[in-house]
Amino acid sequence: MAACLFPVALAILLSGLDDLVLDAVCLWAWLRGRLGPRPAALIRGRCGTEKRIAIFVPLWHEHAVIRGMVEHNAAAINYENYHFFVGAYPNDELTLDAVRELEARFPHVHLAVCPHDGPTSKADCLNWIYQRMLLFEEHDDGGRFDIVMTHDAEDLIHPEALAQVNAYAGEFDMIQIPVLPLRTPWRDLVHGIYCDEFAEWQLKDMQARRLMGSFVPSNGVGTGYTREALEKLALAEHNLIFEPACLTEDYENGLRLHQLGCRQMFVPLAAGASMVATREFFPRTVHSAVRQRTRWITGIALQCWERHGWRGSLPQVYWFWRDRKGLVGNPLSLFSNLLFAWGAVTWVAAQVAGTGWGLTKYPLHPALLAATLAIQMIQSGVRMACVGRLYGACFALGVPLRTVFANWINSVSSFRALYGYLRARIRHEPLVWLKTEHAYPSRGALVDHKRKLGEILVGSAYVAEADLLRALETQPAGVRLGEYLVRLGKICEEDLYEALSLQQSLPSGRLEPWLISSNVARALPRRVVRDWKVLPFRIAAGSLFLASPEVPTDELSQVLRGFTRLSLRFHLVTPENFEELAESLL
Repeated sequence: MAACLFPVALAILLSGLDDLVLDAVCLWAWLRGRLGPRPAALIRGRCGTEKRIAIFVPLWHEHAVIRGMVEHNAAAINYENYHFFVGAYPNDELTLDAVRELEARFPHVHLAVCPHDGPTSKADCLNWIYQRMLLFEEHDDGGRFDIVMTHDAEDLIHPEALAQVNAYAGEFDMIQIPVLPLRTPWRDLVHGIYCDEFAEWQLKDMQARRLMGSFVPSNGVGTGYTREALEKLALAEHNLIFEPACLTEDYENGLRLHQLGCRQMFVPLAAGASMVATREFFPRTVHSAVRQRTRWITGIALQCWERHGWRGSLPQVYWFWRDRKGLVGNPLSLFSNLLFAWGAVTWVAAQVAGTGWGLTKYPLHPALLAATLAIQMIQSGVRMACVGRLYGACFALGVPLRTVFANWINSVSSFRALYGYLRARIRHEPLVWLKTEHAYPSRGALVDHKRKLGEILVGSAYVAEADLLRALETQPAGVRLGEYLVRLGKICEEDLYEALSLQQSLPSGRLEPWLISSNVARALPRRVVRDWKVLPFRIAAGSLFLASPEVPTDELSQVLRGFTRLSLRFHLVTPENFEELAESLL
């Protein structure tokens, strides 16, 4: 192992110098004021008329999360002119049932059924969603869709994301909204790796791509394509908008559009509350992370190499190298970590035994050691700065530990990608969709992404803006805004609960006691009904429907799980209506 010192040190030095190129590009752009986002006022001024947007969501075994995704985003998105087109396979009955239920509840949700069993590839599912959108356009009076956005079943779409895409679509053919993992506890090492990597990718690497004139790969979610761009893809590739053979059709589309001369935009991250980004939970177990990264490496490094070689402009070829060097760089990073650990252990052993340290037989030039150490410190510092900006200084302190863990996961993924790719090629088998298990965030994680109640009250003309501002100025501590507005006589309880319904994407409205069976109402103990202010009023289709004057919480759902295995469906009622139901039925 000691004989590997010099080649490993040299490889680390060359890779580190490559990384410094991006640091230098971003530093130069920052000094010239070209790194930050465009002024928010400019974006708002350019939005103009809302273009019609179609949101594509491909699914395979996503019945557990798609309801939450659509319900939340339908309530959170601050944009009117959009529709969801959700794709599923005939042999995925649970997902089909979930989407059909959403289609019945939301007029702007449409099911797209693939004509064959799945899973195939994500790109294949997206192509059939596109065909469903074309059929919808033929029978709809709203006209054609101007923009297509791609999202996954676990995505939290930022309320202003569609407006941003709408603003940039007049100038660019592909607009990429940043993607960031949701914050998780420090101890969640696997998910923390995604936080580290995406923070650096979105703040540095994606910006460097744009500044160097290379292609901007789609992140797979939060990507907006103009119809003109999609029609160019269809014309160039025999009507294939998304390449079915590719496991990373998002990366492939970014490259194809660049080669077709389309203009691409990565929307820079703004600081503070105005940060527009798609949020989601990434894999939180080693198995899921390896599975997802195996797909990424297979599609980006191996399939793209096979399809496109090393052709293109100098910036494009450079980024081919950057995207593919992980095939060697990932195992090399792990090996360097093992080599360091082995050296530390043997040095301690030599000190204890009073013998010479074996590595002194393979001396390295001090300048080489100093250069590699300096580069590693710079790169760790850059990543920690990126992570600190998005997730806080305390979380950034864990970057060195998570980097070592990431080297192991990435190395295993590289070996699996090479094995799977070569095996498929030797056997002449297609590479199928390596699906990652998804989990939709809990209500607690969604709080920051819902539209503010005051914004809904004013926007829906329940309350005048001047009255809202006065109420905010005089609102007593511990009193909720809605309750205070009712107390001031600026709004009635019924209007307040209609606004809460819009905010929380929950049904609301008065329930009459005589329409509810007393047996159903007593499905929960009286103490639970009184303490938690929740009353069952219907059981249907495997669900328990519950009336409550309070917005449901994760804690409430956990308590109710101790009494029923049925799916929980909440219905908002006013406090007066709830008391009437409780007195009549219990």
